[in-house]
Amino acid sequence: MAVLNSPVLNKGTAFSAEERTALSLTGLLPPDIGTLKTQVKSAYSQYVKLPDSLSKNIFLTALHDRNEVLFFKLFSEHLPEMIPIVNDLTVGKAMQQYQHESRRPRGVYLSIDHPNSIEDAFANFGACAEDIDLILATDAERILGLGDWGIGGIEVSIGKLAIYTAAGGIDPTRVIPVMLDVGTNRESLYENPMYIGNRHARVRGTPYDAFIDAYVTAVTKLFPHALLQWEDFAPTNGRHILEKYRGRVCTFSDDMQGTGAITLAAAISAVRCSGTPLRNQRVVIFGAGAAGISIAAQLCDAMMRNGLTRDVAVSRIWCVDRQGLLSADRADEMLDFQKTYARPVSERKDWKQGKENSIGLAEVVRRVRPTMLIGTSTVAGGFTEEIVRQMAGDTERPIIFALSKPAEEIEAHPANLIAWTNGRALVATGSPFAPVTFKGVTYSIAHVNNAMLYPGLVLGAIVARASRISDSMFAAAANAVSSLVTVRQPGSSLLPHIDDLRAVSMTVAGAVAEAADSEGLARVRLSNIGQQIQDAMWQPEYRHITAA
Repeated sequence: MAVLNSPVLNKGTAFSAEERTALSLTGLLPPDIGTLKTQVKSAYSQYVKLPDSLSKNIFLTALHDRNEVLFFKLFSEHLPEMIPIVNDLTVGKAMQQYQHESRRPRGVYLSIDHPNSIEDAFANFGACAEDIDLILATDAERILGLGDWGIGGIEVSIGKLAIYTAAGGIDPTRVIPVMLDVGTNRESLYENPMYIGNRHARVRGTPYDAFIDAYVTAVTKLFPHALLQWEDFAPTNGRHILEKYRGRVCTFSDDMQGTGAITLAAAISAVRCSGTPLRNQRVVIFGAGAAGISIAAQLCDAMMRNGLTRDVAVSRIWCVDRQGLLSADRADEMLDFQKTYARPVSERKDWKQGKENSIGLAEVVRRVRPTMLIGTSTVAGGFTEEIVRQMAGDTERPIIFALSKPAEEIEAHPANLIAWTNGRALVATGSPFAPVTFKGVTYSIAHVNNAMLYPGLVLGAIVARASRISDSMFAAAANAVSSLVTVRQPGSSLLPHIDDLRAVSMTVAGAVAEAADSEGLARVRLSNIGQQIQDAMWQPEYRHITAA
């Protein structure tokens, strides 16, 4: 029974006759001996009959809790269909119901009210120093555009790690999802008698920083080779944590760095197609939050690798938020990470101003004449026909990335972008869209999905036993993704299709490991990177189980 109750060991009806005898399973299973292939077929037939995305999430969670190999085999064979169910907005729905469902606990729950229990919690998890490759932590303050959902944020860590395994071959027994429970500011949670997290407002300031430091100190001591990832922190905390620790330990933030890197991959492809070097692009970013500034930083670094000084690279990027252009006279209302991209006041003295002396997106596009327009604003329809036609009149191949999601919040639909530019726009979106046919040409719309990049990034770092995650490793990942597409044919996608995610992850991992090695960050000898990547990838296959 212990074997059947272990999701790592359980095979369901696929235990052989020999295993059933040796493991005392006779009579505890139906007599028919199945295979993993037939189990996947059966599970998928159940999955497709479910009425909605939340039901499908619950089904997959139950399967994950019962039989990990079957879960990951099913997931890996249906990645495009199931990633939005396991992660993205569907897991947000599941997270909102977290306290009302009896789910099997996974991972480690750390409370700011008991900071001295951190090492005990990890000791109770039962892993040794060499057993863990990846630890993914969240404090659940800024989840999937849904905001603060407290203790339920553990579902985000679990879902993200599942993608690492299905898409990147990260061994699921060598990862730990972590919930950093610092409270919640959502009154409907901590006033709910069913809520199972800390029942107080979020702790801020010095106690919060001390708690994070205690967590980092504990995990780097207990698991010295593990990569630490931060997920769904509020921008200020997330950036502060990343900057504090990235030079000392192997760590990264997908929100702060992954979004920028996968957007850079699409930009590299678009630049190849347009023929205008990245260093000569004029970039307007609509949406100056964590995602927008992350993209600005990655593009700026790429321009510097293309020969520009930092000051010149920064000068080629204009960031606009809902209040208008970031400019020096707004410094008091800007977050620290936005100030780098504040434009000098003298630049805008003759520009048309809106309310409270703000400079809106339309005026910025008219004055800047951008070659690249990127949206992370969640302002539906923010890229109006007038703005897009203005841009198309000033550049031959306008690069337009409407990255806000869900699709209801996109800045402009790809069909409109292609029509308004007479088929000349190079388009990418944050949500998946069907191909667009315009004047006899079918345009594949690139889906800018971080899952194209982070599984391979982490796999490469694990294989190299990287001591840090460097900017060059992100650049290598972006270039690797871009290298997998050809842009010579009209209508070609700027990014690979998500159907090829596992192959993409292998390519990215190789490039990342090579970059780590060239920078002296690899802590193992990389004699045959391709083979070492393949050898490291966990496969969802049943292993023979013997009785102890």
